[in-house]
Amino acid sequence: MIVAERKPFDEISDLLAGYDKILTVGCKTCVAVCLAGGEKEAALLNKELMLARKVAGKPVETCAALVERQCDMEFLAELDDIVDQYDAIVSMACGAGVQFMAERYPTKPVLPGVNTTFIGVNRDVGWYEEKCRSCGNCLLGITGGICPITMCAKSLMNGPCGGTNQTSCEINKDQPCAWYAIYQRLAGQGRLDNILKMTEIMDWRNNVPRTIVQPGYEQRKAAFSDK
Repeated sequence: MIVAERKPFDEISDLLAGYDKILTVGCKTCVAVCLAGGEKEAALLNKELMLARKVAGKPVETCAALVERQCDMEFLAELDDIVDQYDAIVSMACGAGVQFMAERYPTKPVLPGVNTTFIGVNRDVGWYEEKCRSCGNCLLGITGGICPITMCAKSLMNGPCGGTNQTSCEINKDQPCAWYAIYQRLAGQGRLDNILKMTEIMDWRNNVPRTIVQPGYEQRKAAFSDK
């Protein structure tokens, strides 16, 4: 899932300076699971804003709304009837949700309430670990399900560097060496021959905006583009 953390309150407050009617929109999916941008977090942010503005003698009107997913236009449509009542919108979703909402409501400032941090896993309640960089060229099939792009400090794709320190990375003794872990995993699966295969240079597809249209939907996409 996409993991995020709420922006510092002072940063959000600065972004909202000059706006007196604010709509804070939470998201029910990833940011809700990681306790950064769900219903409770949106309501809490509004309370903080109201208190801070009251102390400053600059009252603010806030409203909290919640949609299923901010990265899906059909759910954003639920906000159409209320958006015009507010000066600015705070999106508690990931960066994709912020941008999609800003696209739907181009005359309204749509401001981020969280920092999108990484694609990760929920190890335990409130504990999240990064597992994927969305590089667009997945190597997990040959590295035993361990991502060297994410887990190796140098994102090496063809074995460890010379800094491996007794199973740890040279940058930090508490950081496991990704390639040692890959070696151990492949050895346990009887697939060590994978390490002898050279991986071609990464084309880093995540350096440009990407679009995926699933097979069978090309005509629908083309019709949409013609509008």
